Parts: sequence; C-alpha cells; structure tokens
Amino acid sequence: MTSPRRCRSREEVDLKTMQAMLLDAPHTALRPAELPIPEPGPGQVLVRVRTCGVCHTDLHILDGELTEPKLPLIPGHQIVGTVAVCGPGAARYRPGTRIGIPWLGGTDGTCPACLRGQENLCDHPTFTGYQVDGGFAEYALADERFCFPLPEAFSDAAAAPLLCAGLIGYRTYRMAGEAVNRLGIYGFGAAAHIVAQLARYEGKRVFAFTRPGDSAAQEFALQKGAVWAGDSSLSPPEPLDAALIFAPVGSLVVNALQGVRKGGTVVCGGIHMSDIPSFPYALLWEERVLRSVANLTRRDGEEFLALAGRIPVHTDVTLFPLARANEALEALRRGTLTGAAVLSISPD
Repeated sequence: MTSPRRCRSREEVDLKTMQAMLLDAPHTALRPAELPIPEPGPGQVLVRVRTCGVCHTDLHILDGELTEPKLPLIPGHQIVGTVAVCGPGAARYRPGTRIGIPWLGGTDGTCPACLRGQENLCDHPTFTGYQVDGGFAEYALADERFCFPLPEAFSDAAAAPLLCAGLIGYRTYRMAGEAVNRLGIYGFGAAAHIVAQLARYEGKRVFAFTRPGDSAAQEFALQKGAVWAGDSSLSPPEPLDAALIFAPVGSLVVNALQGVRKGGTVVCGGIHMSDIPSFPYALLWEERVLRSVANLTRRDGEEFLALAGRIPVHTDVTLFPLARANEALEALRRGTLTGAAVLSISPD
C-alpha cells in the first residue's frame, strides 16, 4: 500500500493533535477535547477545516431524536476546508484544494436504491457528523468521491450553509415540481433564506411563514424576496401552488395542506419532525400531494452549487469560534439567528 501524499507546504499537517468539540452522549453539552489528527485511509482525504455550519440536524442528534450516532462523536456536516493529506488512491483533489464536505458521506453503491440512481436512499449510507466524525474540529476525514469543489465567489463562511441548508433546500424546492408560481415556505431560517433566492431568481412568488410574532424573521424574509410574510398560524393571502416545510413542527403539515390549491404539493424538508396531527381526508383530497425529502445526491450538489454561483446566492451568517459551539447550537434552538450559524475554525 502506498503512503499518503502529504501537503508538505503546510506546517500543521505535522502536528499530532487537534482541537475538537465532542458529544459523549445525547442530552449533554459538547465538550472541548484534544484528539489525535486522524490518518486518511484508501480514497479518503484529510481536510483542514476552515468553517463548519451548524444545522438543526446537529440539534436532533444532541437531543437523541436521531438515535444511532457514533459515540463519542464530533458533529458537523457543512464543512469547508482545504485538502491537507490524500490517502492511498485518492487523486481527485490536490493538497491545498478547497472543498466542501456534506451530510451524505458515503453509500454502498450496490443496494437497490443506489442502482436506481437514488443514492440518497441508500440502504447502508454513511452520514458526516453522525456515523463518522464531522467538522466541529480542526481536521476531518472524508471520502473524496462525496466532496464538492466550491465556487470561488463564496467565502469560507458564506459557503458553509450551502452544504446542507442549501443542498437539502434545493432538493426540497425541486420536489415541489415545475408548475409552481406561488410558493409557501414554512420556517424561515438557513435553508429558507437560500431557497427564497432560488425561487425569486426563477420568477416565483414566495410567501414566508414564521413563528407567530417573529417580526424579525418576517422582515428578513421580505429582504430575501418574499412578497408576503406572516405567522404560520395564518392562511396565505392566495392559494399556494406548493409549500415547503423546513421547521420541524408536524402541525405545519396541516396548515400547509390547508393553504395549497387543488393538485398542490407539500414537501417536508427536514430529517426529523414532531408528530403530524390527524387531519380530515378532505385536506388531502383533490390530488394534493404530501411528500418528504431524504438526504441528497451528488447530482443535487453539483447542480445546486453551479446555480448558487450564477445567481449568486447570498448567505447571511453569524460566526462563532469553535469553543463556542454550544452557544451556536443554543441560538439555533431558540430561533434567535438571522440566517445560519457557522463555526470559524481555522481561518487563513
């Protein structure tokens, strides 16, 4: 077996340890830890992490709502960094290349879903910051096949939310279908503020629904191109062609079904949601569609990142140092952020 190709110009690769924020068990805070820098295996790259976005999925892991994490675990799956070391056989990226590491970290490539071209539904997937350590650390490992080159137009901080909020938002948006002019978005956070820009770019009218009384989020939605913004308890001012749900609140499914026209579509874009209340069949009748989105495909990533660079998408971020990851998570939980939270880890 050949030895890894090392980025000899980067002094930090020769260090033995790295700083990380570690989850020991659900329902506990992350703790700072000094850990050995991992060695890349075949087909892997070791990435020096520059920034890492903070996601609701991280909260679901911490809260025990996603029940099969590797423990102890370094969370984080919106990773922007530079290739430091290439493992045996890894030749896609040269050392020093800036890349993004998303939630989908690997698939088996042989299950029925993968063979159908639905790798996002793989029977044996690997998820970054869940089954393998993620980006709340100074270094992270990744399968080079599931990483993305990033448009140069985006700074490290601006690029981080594109790798989950953007990618899952894009897939959710596309699942609404082509015949959409009036688009409702429930939950106006990291994913929604990106999707609203995509929709506006394609000539759609966006109606934003926020937590009741959250006037700051409503104003933010209007700034991002929404034609109307109001409480999620309200009916839209016009029947919607489709509605996207990013808030993990099951009752919003019922609200959205009430708001879409006959033949309209409601798409649930989160990985976890509270229970959906029972509702009369009449809300689903007349060929309304209710569907979910799971994970992403590499094709989603390639399409979205190219489109984001053309628009160009502007991501609003609040930066936190790595040591304040728990504060970033709590701000996300409270809904006090405008846009996305991003950890600034190894800025150049």
